[in-house]
Amino acid sequence: MTSVSSPARPGPAAGPGAGRTPRPGDGHGFLRTRKVREAITGLAFAGPALVVFAVFMFWPLVRIFWISLQKTSGFGIAKFIGLENYREILADSIFWEALANTALYTALSVPLCLVAGLGAALLLNRSMPARGLVRAIYYMPAVISGVSSALIAAWMFNEDLGIVNELLGAVGLGPVPWQSEGLPAMISLVLVSLWIGLGFNMVVYLAALQGIPREVYEAARCDGASWWQTLRSITIPSLAPTTFFLVVIGIINSFQVFDIVYVMTGGGPGNSTTMLVTYAYSTGFEQRQQGYASAIGVLLYLIVLVMTVVQWRVNRRRDIA
Repeated sequence: MTSVSSPARPGPAAGPGAGRTPRPGDGHGFLRTRKVREAITGLAFAGPALVVFAVFMFWPLVRIFWISLQKTSGFGIAKFIGLENYREILADSIFWEALANTALYTALSVPLCLVAGLGAALLLNRSMPARGLVRAIYYMPAVISGVSSALIAAWMFNEDLGIVNELLGAVGLGPVPWQSEGLPAMISLVLVSLWIGLGFNMVVYLAALQGIPREVYEAARCDGASWWQTLRSITIPSLAPTTFFLVVIGIINSFQVFDIVYVMTGGGPGNSTTMLVTYAYSTGFEQRQQGYASAIGVLLYLIVLVMTVVQWRVNRRRDIA
């Protein structure tokens, strides 16, 4: 009797997933679901910060650009004039003088604050008596309000009763016209900005210095390197990212300087210490030309943005090289 055999069934396909029962979560659907969940989680964490940015940063920027296209005093009906405010700025000699003053103030104050902050950090990074107290004294001007610091400085640099002229007179240098001449007035602003900004730069540099491995300095000393050689070849290159950060922050702050100028000199004598922000303030709130002042603010924003981007690209190319 001949037996009838059943037809052969195809065996399972060979491969890494052979014999495994497929699950509904496998494949592209699972990946898409996972990406959606990650995106929702990221938005949930970033959402509050994005809302704050949109309300307090993005919307005011859009609003000030719209106002810069109008002729308005802040009251009544505004008149749309397009780019007329910007055309007037290009022919405004006071604007260009304020821009030159701001650039000069930046060129003087930012490097001085960097050098002074690095010097104080190098000094206070060593063991010394009352080091914590000295650090607090250096940092104290950074936590005092700018107006308070400017009021103190205005008294110190007073031409008749100020302690600075008293000290200069005691050593035979005579009184300096801090408020009545342009160059001394600008120097007084730079010195005050150095006093205020020293503490912040010192703290940032101090944190960066403590992040440099001690073994590197020990190896350099074993090779006979001097203090100046280690500073030039180890410390300063290791602090390059910190220096870049402080340069960007310093330029932004110096282009936005207002309180010490408004309190100490008021932009005078003449327009010798008028900065872009003080000029925008006087135009918008004293002369009630808020459209014109908004146009100055937009140009100030673009100037700072361009300078920051240029610095970032130069620093990035240097790191790649």
